[in-house]
Amino acid sequence: MNEIKKTIIYSGAAILIALLAFITTPRPATPDAFLDKGDEFFPEFTDPNTAASLEVIDFDSETGEAVPFKVMFQGGKWSIPSHHEYPADGADRLAKTAAGIIGTQKDEFRSDNPNDHISLGVIDPLDETATSLEGRGQRITIRGQNDQILADLIISKEEIEGRQKFRYVRVPDKNRVYATRMDIDISTKFSDWIEADLLLVDKDKIDEVTLKDYSINERTGSLQSRDNIFLTKDGDKWKAKKMSSKQEIVDSKIKELMSGIDELSIVGVRTKPAGLSQSLTKMNSEGLAMNTEAVMSLQSRGFYFTRDGSLVSNEGEVEVSTSEGVSYTLRFGEVVFGSGLAVTAGTEDATKEGSGENRYLFITTSFDGSLFAEPAKPRNTEFIAKADSLWSDADKANKNLHDTHNKWLAKIQKGKKTSDDLNARFAKWYYVISSSNFDKLHLKRSDLVQEKKKDS
Repeated sequence: MNEIKKTIIYSGAAILIALLAFITTPRPATPDAFLDKGDEFFPEFTDPNTAASLEVIDFDSETGEAVPFKVMFQGGKWSIPSHHEYPADGADRLAKTAAGIIGTQKDEFRSDNPNDHISLGVIDPLDETATSLEGRGQRITIRGQNDQILADLIISKEEIEGRQKFRYVRVPDKNRVYATRMDIDISTKFSDWIEADLLLVDKDKIDEVTLKDYSINERTGSLQSRDNIFLTKDGDKWKAKKMSSKQEIVDSKIKELMSGIDELSIVGVRTKPAGLSQSLTKMNSEGLAMNTEAVMSLQSRGFYFTRDGSLVSNEGEVEVSTSEGVSYTLRFGEVVFGSGLAVTAGTEDATKEGSGENRYLFITTSFDGSLFAEPAKPRNTEFIAKADSLWSDADKANKNLHDTHNKWLAKIQKGKKTSDDLNARFAKWYYVISSSNFDKLHLKRSDLVQEKKKDS
């Protein structure tokens, strides 16, 4: 065998040995826990508009109970089942919450040891076998049509320290926990899911406010008026009737009153009983057939009928009128005791226990078209069928009258529709407002009128 052949054989053997050594050399294996890094939790959930319900379950460590909150799309609208199907005007919030789940990835594996769930804050709030009250996360479940689960996660309530928008996340019934980037705003507050502006009134259009201070004899239905404070707007200044030349309005209080009206928001709702005419402010001429349930419902919340059929309340009322002819009547009823769902939804029997920081409110609206005098109508409308170039002076005058009358009619129709729409919105509900809202609106003459300060 010559030297060249020997060299080739030895080289080939060396390569073969090196290859075998590479193949057989032990290497660190990738743990299964890291194999799904970067995968999406719910790859088939791609469109937030397919969500038909969202349920967020929180946990109250003080009571040791899970606190569910749910919004659903049913009957062509979003509503909140736990709050008597109250309309959920926060559909945008639902879409944003759903969008925050879509595309969420398993960014970093943290643990698959159930003993770590407490420290990572991902214990299922619905887990009745868990003994710890701490470490409970929030469970978010999004369902589509036919109750199909689109997403279901347990998320730590707090962001990971030092890592903005990162939370610990796990899938229910799975032990594995991930650190996951989530741009999501989770809320179980009733007030976050409804229209925040209760009255939908433009405060710049408010030109008259009447504060009625009276007492009601609940047994006889008789009313004793203590004071009526009529406030009217003159330019950018307010004045009160029965105010002497030596008196003036307290600017800070009138601003507080206006902000109280403009920012009036609700903390809870109750349904009115079926058969109660919710838009009513006064009995009709034929009388109103009120069943016992309706009467007791009203009275238990501080609302009564007087002998002449007027609806009144035991803490007086405020009437707010606008330049568009729409008037709001806010009647203040009994104190609402309790906290949590007992206040927002009335889930517990009424008691005198707990804080009394809220109050019932009954709202109605009306429209006064007489504030806008009807302008003259055109004598005829023959100009409509003529070309503009053929209009006589009389046609032009009739056209101006026609346009002016149409503007008046549009204003009347708009005002009436606004009032009707608002009454339809308020129809079903007793509202619960905070004591801070009530205090801004429930003012006396001594709060609003003061002696003019002498020039220094």
